[in-house]
Amino acid sequence: MLSIAATLLTAGAATAQETSPAGGGVSFDLDVVAKQLDIARSQIQPSLGATVYDFGRQAIETQPQGDNQSVNQLLLQAPGVAQDSFGQLHVRGDHANLQFRINGVQLPEGINVFGQSLQTRLANSVALITGALPAQYGLRTAGVIDIQTKTGTLNPGGSVTMYGGSQSTIYPSAEWGGRVGQIDYYATGEYLQNARGIENPAPTFNAIHDSSQQPKGFAYVSGIIDPTSRLTAILGASRGQFQIPQVGGQTPALGLTVNGVSDFASAALNENQRQINNFGILAWQKHVGDFDFQVAGYSRYSSAYFSPGNPVGDLLFNGIAQTAYRESWASGVQGDGSWRVSPEHTMRSGFLIQRERSPFSTTSNVLPVDENGVQTTDQPISIFDSNSKTGWLYSYYLQDEFKIVPSVTINFGARYDQFAEFVSERQLSPRVNVVWQPAETTTLTAGYSRYFVPPPFELVANTTVSLFANTTAAPAITEDSVAKAERDHYFDVGITQIIMPGLKAGIDAYYRIASNLLDEGQFGAPILLTPFNYQKGLGKGVELSLSYDIDNWSFYGNFAAAQILGKNITSSQFNFSPDDLAYIAGHYIHTDHDQTYTSSAGIKYKFPTWNTRVAVDLTAGSGLRTASTVPNGASLPGYQQVNLSIVQPIETGIYKGLEARFDIINLLDQVYQIRTGQGLGVFAPQFGPRRAFLAGLTQRF
Repeated sequence: MLSIAATLLTAGAATAQETSPAGGGVSFDLDVVAKQLDIARSQIQPSLGATVYDFGRQAIETQPQGDNQSVNQLLLQAPGVAQDSFGQLHVRGDHANLQFRINGVQLPEGINVFGQSLQTRLANSVALITGALPAQYGLRTAGVIDIQTKTGTLNPGGSVTMYGGSQSTIYPSAEWGGRVGQIDYYATGEYLQNARGIENPAPTFNAIHDSSQQPKGFAYVSGIIDPTSRLTAILGASRGQFQIPQVGGQTPALGLTVNGVSDFASAALNENQRQINNFGILAWQKHVGDFDFQVAGYSRYSSAYFSPGNPVGDLLFNGIAQTAYRESWASGVQGDGSWRVSPEHTMRSGFLIQRERSPFSTTSNVLPVDENGVQTTDQPISIFDSNSKTGWLYSYYLQDEFKIVPSVTINFGARYDQFAEFVSERQLSPRVNVVWQPAETTTLTAGYSRYFVPPPFELVANTTVSLFANTTAAPAITEDSVAKAERDHYFDVGITQIIMPGLKAGIDAYYRIASNLLDEGQFGAPILLTPFNYQKGLGKGVELSLSYDIDNWSFYGNFAAAQILGKNITSSQFNFSPDDLAYIAGHYIHTDHDQTYTSSAGIKYKFPTWNTRVAVDLTAGSGLRTASTVPNGASLPGYQQVNLSIVQPIETGIYKGLEARFDIINLLDQVYQIRTGQGLGVFAPQFGPRRAFLAGLTQRF
């Protein structure tokens, strides 16, 4: 298949010759070349056969909150995406296991529990890629969030925004982009301050002790070397300071005494957590004849620090007051290339090598107990535990795309992944996708992918469980096997149909068989997740989507049904009770993040006379799992959240004009619970946001 990129690049070279100035030298149209190279980059890593849900720039801007929403909030409008506490997302019933890519470069995971290190406003487009993924996508496979950034060429000029409202929200931001000669640049920065940094553990309007400060920055610089190559640098930084919210009116129930104190007001607890995520990318893209490739070096620093604030209170409520620090440095190189063998035949290959260093340390205040678990003194003792580890990841893939007849394309290949971290494992994973387009309006896909998912290295800490023997923090189970890689067989079939101009429908079904199914849980006051394995896992689901765009109207609706089950916990066993472990050893149970039904919908209209944009969106679900007579045996009640947005451009005659925005979050003020604080790996309750009013002004330049 002759790539569009190749055709355009050839045209670009011709344009350069046609615009050669008299007297020698070669000039070329930078706008044309930049767009050609963008297209060529997308052809190196196509998502052929996978399920793709796109958010273009216009779709992002017309969502409630627009660029002021988090990336996670945007993705909740895609099919099969369920919300969880701390801003977590579950795609197709998986826990985390998401891969972020910026302009084709895979970002290493950070120690992210809440807050987002990436800003929505930096994206020119965001795509969620799921299903039977082709061979270039590995390691994190529940979903690929593919972000194509804004550039100075595509988005010249800038803006300044002041946004805020309920929950003491103050949210200024700015962005600017342009081009100087052959150098393209874009930068954005924002600062979010509010009184609802984390989900409220109570159903009240205002949480107790929940302030946050979240500055973020992003920069893109790209230099076009010639009509066939460019060098790009990308930098991102974020820092989040969060108060951990409390529930008032509670008293300690463990019957402990600390330094003569046996009672403590829960509202006076003062837990805090700081999170830092910084990354950098340097990428070189080149087109040579029928070859396109991109080679990128990247580095990411991530850290999290939790402080109990008032150790006495944490000890009385939890039996442990822990100061925890976790850090991760990851650096690597990624290369991807394609070779157009013929108009019907394209081969692709690529590699990734990554080194990661992950130290951690904890200082735990606990109370001594006797062999019956009875406190022996009210004087706390301090236990220090620390360790560090260096891990390596190696990946290589090769795949072949072949159009066997004009309406049928097969993409088959394999990838090899190996890691050496707390354990060493490897796997060769075959992939095959078939795309059949019997008519211009109909596309059918079918695929099989073998997956290999290493445990998140930055979250695996080789804790010394024996240090806590004969203390109030001693676990009932002392077994602590190391988390292993998950291995999946994944099957996916789907069809999309253009019913009429502007009206598009789709249905997609999948089935998954897992060994060493990975899950994560919060097992203590520090909001740091710990991975663990189920020996066996089964997942299945179906997704339906409908969209309609015509004139000034736009509508979309998505519905998904899913189930994910696990059996027999085989790692990090000390975090669970003996009864739970015994039951799960012989029974499949729902994972704690399993939500049977998930749906989203939205409707948008632009009044042509005043250019006023009105948008309403809906997210709904049947509820995550909670404890009952068996682990995760019940579901929380279903919920719905409706958001409203009104955006009005204002012609001021100053630069590109002013834009006013008014948003209402949870328009109907429905009180719904995301978590009860019960269930495997669930430490505290969380509620969805109460009704909030937010408004902003944006001046464009």
